[in-house]
Amino acid sequence: MRKLRLIPRLDIKGPNLIKGIQLEGLRVIGDPNEHALRYYQNGADELLYMDSVASLYGRNNLQNLITKAVKDVFIPITVGGGIRSLENAYEMFRCGADKIAINTAAVKNPILISDLVKEFGSQSIVISIEAKKKTTNKWEVYTECGREKTGLDVMEWAKKCVDLGIGEILITSVDKEGTKKGFDIELTKMLTDNFNTPIIASGGMGNEEHLYELIENTNVDAVCIASLLHYKKSTLQNIRRACLNKNFKLRDFYD
Repeated sequence: MRKLRLIPRLDIKGPNLIKGIQLEGLRVIGDPNEHALRYYQNGADELLYMDSVASLYGRNNLQNLITKAVKDVFIPITVGGGIRSLENAYEMFRCGADKIAINTAAVKNPILISDLVKEFGSQSIVISIEAKKKTTNKWEVYTECGREKTGLDVMEWAKKCVDLGIGEILITSVDKEGTKKGFDIELTKMLTDNFNTPIIASGGMGNEEHLYELIENTNVDAVCIASLLHYKKSTLQNIRRACLNKNFKLRDFYD
């Protein structure tokens, strides 16, 4: 079993950390960098910053947040939302991002994936896939924070992204996101069973038991955690301790 990474997910609107249910009904939580610093100090392996409205308004507002964050946070940071070109990617890397996550722009122009991989290396490029279940064993790719249908099948799109050289797949179950009812095990397992590319599962974690279920049934490489941490229902130390007590392998602080 691979060593699991714990990644707090910070969804951003303007200057604020926000959270919703199924990517809608967004509620302001607080200062994103205050949360990021706390999560770093409490044992996060990485951080994910996602501008929730960037693609809708055709811009990314994360530069200032990331520039400030990297002064105090010394773990890998992935940034997503509104990255539509090599120039946008350069801007985020110059601010201190370690990886970028792309979604809408890649769906509209898949060649952007290979251009980014060629320029920055596959280890720096994450494809963010927002998925909604259609029928048994079928999920559709969505964009614009789960608002826009694409007509693309998740498995077919994931394969195309892998073929274009993507380094990681961030899979967000729109159906599960923010519900705190558990991860989409079927969706995650489908991806981990078919691809060697690292898979990051996002959407639905409401307690430690949900994480146990995910680990026991899939070969997932990392998980994103949001509501459970933002609303202080648990801490990274508690999650890490609970997993280790069950003999699950986690990324060590010093790996």
